[in-house]
Amino acid sequence: MSSKVKRRPITTTTQRRAAGVPWVWVVIALAIGALLGGPIGAATADPRSDTERAVDAIKAADAKRDAQQIVALTEQARQVRDTLAPILDELATAVPPAGAAPGPDATPQRVAAWKAVTTKTVEGFANPPSAGTGVNIARSGLTSAVRTLHEAVIAYEQALQAPAPAKAAQLAHAGQLRNIAVATWAVGGTELDQLNVDAGNGHAHVFLPAAPGQGAMTSDGSPEGK
Repeated sequence: MSSKVKRRPITTTTQRRAAGVPWVWVVIALAIGALLGGPIGAATADPRSDTERAVDAIKAADAKRDAQQIVALTEQARQVRDTLAPILDELATAVPPAGAAPGPDATPQRVAAWKAVTTKTVEGFANPPSAGTGVNIARSGLTSAVRTLHEAVIAYEQALQAPAPAKAAQLAHAGQLRNIAVATWAVGGTELDQLNVDAGNGHAHVFLPAAPGQGAMTSDGSPEGK
């Protein structure tokens, strides 16, 4: 009676290596990934806390808002300057700066026209939008200036209606208010100029016409927009 012995298939060394190679490379790849993944993840992870990220996001939004408002405020300032310049020229004739003798009286119609313009200008600066400190300083200077010029026009109107003994003093008061308005605008205009430079817009020289003795700052001489 013959007995058959079941033989196991012979596995050569080459076959064993061929079967084992894919697993070896998988293990090696996983090991390398684990080693490299840690440093890469640490390098790309945001080290800031949630609070810090929120603060940085607010700062970025504020910077964008202020950049837009600097452009808008500069354009408004230029329009106001062009509107007020003729009034200041006429006031300079009626009430010259530096204590010179008053010129011919402006007509009531001209004074009424001045007041209509300054009233509208003051209204244009009402209800300012939220902004950063620099923009607020510039806008406040310009706002105070137009309000003071409006008061100067009212003072001049009252001077024309005053009796002779009081007229000269009231004319002088109107001139002083006008000088303060021009000087105050210069402060706001200087801040606005610096804001434009810091924002990369170049110089923006928006100053009201000033005469010696009015205490106003003027352009620094740098090219516009440079």
